[in-house]
Amino acid sequence: MKVKPAQLQRGCITTKDVEGLTDFPIIKENTVLTDELIDILKLFLVDMVEVESVLANGETFKPLEVIEEIEEIEIENNKEKQNEFLYQYVEAVKQFKKLFQSWQAGRKVEMLEVRTIFIPLFERVMEQPKKLLQLHHYSNKEDYNYHHSVYVGILSAYIGYKMKLNKGDWLQIGFGGVLADLGMTKVSPSILKKKGSLTSVEFEEVKKHPIHSYKMLKGITGVSDLILLAVLQHHERYDGSGYPLGVNSKKIHLFSQIVAISDVYHAMTTERLYRSKRFPYQVLEDITKEQFGKFDVKVVQALLQSLVQISIGDKVRLSSGDDAEIVFIDQQIPTRPMVKLLNSEEIIELNHHPSIFIEEII
Repeated sequence: MKVKPAQLQRGCITTKDVEGLTDFPIIKENTVLTDELIDILKLFLVDMVEVESVLANGETFKPLEVIEEIEEIEIENNKEKQNEFLYQYVEAVKQFKKLFQSWQAGRKVEMLEVRTIFIPLFERVMEQPKKLLQLHHYSNKEDYNYHHSVYVGILSAYIGYKMKLNKGDWLQIGFGGVLADLGMTKVSPSILKKKGSLTSVEFEEVKKHPIHSYKMLKGITGVSDLILLAVLQHHERYDGSGYPLGVNSKKIHLFSQIVAISDVYHAMTTERLYRSKRFPYQVLEDITKEQFGKFDVKVVQALLQSLVQISIGDKVRLSSGDDAEIVFIDQQIPTRPMVKLLNSEEIIELNHHPSIFIEEII
């Protein structure tokens, strides 16, 4: 929907770039607006902003005034149908936040509640996997932990699906991803909300959360041993450098590795209180190179197959600000295709330009 900046509120999600007088937009599409960003829009005297009809926290956005031509209503309705997955996602975040806060208050986990929220979401992502590359936009600093658990669950389930595991298994992996950080409910809220880097003492407390998660889930009806393993081991690494037990590849279960790599991917692509987000394909490259030896190679390949959703002819936006068309993909380095700039017809081999990444599929 189109609204005036005065109607905006924190949590609105832009659906188009907000253009200014320069070559670069003031605010890009798929941005969750903060009070500061709304003030910037007013400062630049922007007349109109296009946003979703749902806020990042899952609530419906109901402005007092909508700028909308009559002939655009049908287009907007069709778009809402296409965005059902987004609404389903943000509603899951909203519901998970309530569950998390109840667990912080001492309430026991009820797997029926978890299954009711997440099975439809897991099933939907199998139909619309390209949405996996967009959901990190809707996370915000304040609700990071809730978005993180929901996204890790979704991506973990999808990777299991891509690895041709049966439905029962990829559902278990998805639940493991959702519940992996359950033990964060036992970590001091001051640490969870801290804006700066953690001290060594604080980090040691955080490193106990997999054990807390394991203890909170053990004996709960509907929680299998495989979910328990995924939860306990999701910070373990193949080279033995992980925690809480420091085990190596011989003792790390496949489900745990899937949740682990999903956890790392979302953490690196999402804005947090102490760190800015990075581009998805940039993160995929880092996981492939810098994290080599820490993850099962089969799981890394499944992650790439799950998220590298580009093909020849696709239009993409680069980190340089240029829009381009994919003209060739080297399957050995799928995140670095050859592209043709739309504004100049120049051909660029991204493999020869390490500072430029694919930012968005457009």
